[in-house]
Amino acid sequence: MKNVAFKLSGLFLLSSLVLSCSKTETDSSQIPLKDALTSSTQNLNSAITDISSLQAFQLLSVSSGSTLKSGTMMSTTTGYGALIPLSLVKGVYDYKALKTEESNHYPLIRFFTKSASTNNMVVNLPLSKLKNPHDMREYHKADSTLTNNFSISVSDYHNNYNNYHDYDYLNVADITIDNVKAGGLSIKSIVSPNHNTQYASQFDFTNGYTAKYLYSSGDTTVSSFTILKAGGILYQEKLLTIKKDTAKFGREHQYILTIGNVKIVRKHGSPAEIYVNGVLDPKAVVTIIDNDEDEDSEHSITNKRDIQITFADGTVSTVSALIGKSITDISTLFTSLHQVYFAAYVVDWIAYDIYYKR
Repeated sequence: MKNVAFKLSGLFLLSSLVLSCSKTETDSSQIPLKDALTSSTQNLNSAITDISSLQAFQLLSVSSGSTLKSGTMMSTTTGYGALIPLSLVKGVYDYKALKTEESNHYPLIRFFTKSASTNNMVVNLPLSKLKNPHDMREYHKADSTLTNNFSISVSDYHNNYNNYHDYDYLNVADITIDNVKAGGLSIKSIVSPNHNTQYASQFDFTNGYTAKYLYSSGDTTVSSFTILKAGGILYQEKLLTIKKDTAKFGREHQYILTIGNVKIVRKHGSPAEIYVNGVLDPKAVVTIIDNDEDEDSEHSITNKRDIQITFADGTVSTVSALIGKSITDISTLFTSLHQVYFAAYVVDWIAYDIYYKR
């Protein structure tokens, strides 16, 4: 009996040693935070270099302060309304310049000729006009040499507009430049006095990268901006805020920044923490620095926020320093997915002109 007890004790001791060794091996195989963050930011920078070299990125960077978000281009009053399905606006519309000095006052549809019938709404125009929207309604002698080398083919669309605070909008389209697919666009926006605001936009680049923005309001408002490659997260900022009066973004409840396999999490009332592959680094010190005190703001690394990290070896760096110049292009993507200017300017204005028979 004693011999059996001894054998069992030996077995338990051996099991404990195996488990202990296993845990030690797991801990020792964990990538150091500094190495993981350096590698993840390098991968992100490489991705941004690839994305920014594409013509589709140049297109997304086009913006105008006078143009509202897609689906919201009507008056903010309740005097206008529209219910525009794809079936009403489907067809092929080709740009054709108007030779008149008064053209800048004309509805946009006057610059397009419906050349064919199709199940989609296809709009063809010179890319140069789209990149310089103020020239869209102006005629220049050189316009006669331009070709319609940009095309947006809308396969799903509706715009149910009652007023600025009550509308339902959908736009799913493929983008082609010089007869080569440049990417795919998806925008869905619902604003209702009863159901708050739901907004989602996404652009799929042709080299495997995707950028997306989500916003959902309520007692808890959630917003996120993500850059992915083949479904894996390269960069994501996620913000959860608690409703405060009528502010779009209320008191910050939780902020999460993910860069590759590194995740920084700060919850309201608690210090920020940093994880590598889901494992907390207890020795690192994380400080979130906001360069404004406006609570009604979507704080982001691209918008007046930075994060300082003190590593276990005592060295200090910031997220902005590690990402470097790529922050400018990340900011461009972040802003463009809020506005999606080119889709709003071309598709929505033509749709409204058709609806109102201008």
